[in-house]
Amino acid sequence: MDYVSALLPPVVMAVFFTGLIVTIVKTQGGANKAKEDAAVDAAITRAEGVRQSPRP
Repeated sequence: MDYVSALLPPVVMAVFFTGLIVTIVKTQGGANKAKEDAAVDAAITRAEGVRQSPRP
């Protein structure tokens, strides 16, 4: 019975991790992809604009 208690935590973590990866993969893209891409592009543009603006 000791082997069951020794293997239970790694098995539970493996199942949780697999579920997490599946959830991440399923939520990539889809209907919100264009909105997420636009938000990232806007943030990058703002960051580059601040970095390149000349100081008087």
